[in-house]
Amino acid sequence: MPNTNDFALKLLEKCKTYGATAAEVMLGESSDISVTCRNGKLEEIQRAESAGFGLRVFIGQRSAIISSSKFSDADKLAERAVDMAKLAPVDEFATLAPKNLLFKGEIDLEVFDDKEPSEKTLTELAHKVEDSALKEKGITNSEGGDASFVSYTNTLATSDGFIKNHNSSRCSLSVRVLAGSGTDMQRDYDYSSARYMADLEDAEKIGKSAAERVLKKLNPHKVSSGRFAVVYDPRVSRSLLSDFATGINGSSVARGTSFLKNKMGEELFATSINIIDDPHIKRGQASKPFDGEGVKISKLKLIENGVLKSWLLDVRSANQLKLTTNGRASRGSAGPSSPSNTNLYMENGKLTVAEILKDIKSGFYVTETFGMGINYTNGDYSQGASGFWVENGELAYPVSEVTLAGNLLDMFKNMTPANDLEMKYSINAPTLLITGLTLAGK
Repeated sequence: MPNTNDFALKLLEKCKTYGATAAEVMLGESSDISVTCRNGKLEEIQRAESAGFGLRVFIGQRSAIISSSKFSDADKLAERAVDMAKLAPVDEFATLAPKNLLFKGEIDLEVFDDKEPSEKTLTELAHKVEDSALKEKGITNSEGGDASFVSYTNTLATSDGFIKNHNSSRCSLSVRVLAGSGTDMQRDYDYSSARYMADLEDAEKIGKSAAERVLKKLNPHKVSSGRFAVVYDPRVSRSLLSDFATGINGSSVARGTSFLKNKMGEELFATSINIIDDPHIKRGQASKPFDGEGVKISKLKLIENGVLKSWLLDVRSANQLKLTTNGRASRGSAGPSSPSNTNLYMENGKLTVAEILKDIKSGFYVTETFGMGINYTNGDYSQGASGFWVENGELAYPVSEVTLAGNLLDMFKNMTPANDLEMKYSINAPTLLITGLTLAGK
């Protein structure tokens, strides 16, 4: 891969010579190493390296995007991109980010671990996490222990003079195991993901947790249908926050296809609930100094005291809505930007999980959801689920093969967060109680 800054600047200049009125180029380079072991044996070691670039050119209000990994063909691709733009339909909303909004200076978010682990280190971790799970009594098989590390280098440059580099890394450790036999065979997993290897959870702890999770699922019961209080474990409560993020995506709002399109300024949640998107959390899973269009980015209150305060916007969706982008553009080299969250989380509530559960005489504690039953146009919600039945404030027995149904607007309104928030992922929520949700069982 050539020197990224020199390559980007020369390519932008070449676009101008071919007739482009504006252009931007994104270059990406990654190095990935992963190890998998299964039942105590090394199964696979993979290393992958890739590099490529994406070019967007404008001819007035017409634009085109082209991407490639062939850096030697960049001049030809620039000419081809300009020719494509001349034939593209007019799009009055697609523009480069305004100069006054571009990121300037530097900020260290501690998202790059420059100490790449060796294959030996990753292999030892993969074995350790699996061994820890397999030694638990009742575990019958393994689908593998995995350890991985990937580093990224991205460069964004525009014809308006913006050029910045951003390095980041991500590592993970996981295991998947089975318990039981025949029709009562169950599987579950646990994992840890971080920016730095030193921040990964202990391998033995992950393995033991995965084993405990699957063993608790054995001999599941069937339950009757009805309306119940439903409690979402943090591993799945974050999916509800993801549904909310989808609803406030500026592109969907501008198209009129979001169930939240007319809800700005309305009270969607209880007044005690706040939802934040913060790109500047040190070592955060989605932390970054600028967005995919070079726009400076800052902490954003999406829900404040229950009230919807902002959409997630990139330049195009902001232009459509006659607003200003708030720096939530996300993009790869092969396509245009689209709005997306960074580190999204719901603030803690005041109750402990035990206090959330204690008043539930009969209810359902969700540990897993599956299916594609969410309609983001009207908010209708339908998800297959498994977990544990709650009786008199205690988890009584495992439950499988149920369906949860409702509408996201009603679910948001009847949501109570516990105080167990952990910032493990790019989207995080504490344990959540939702009252009056329909459960379809036997």
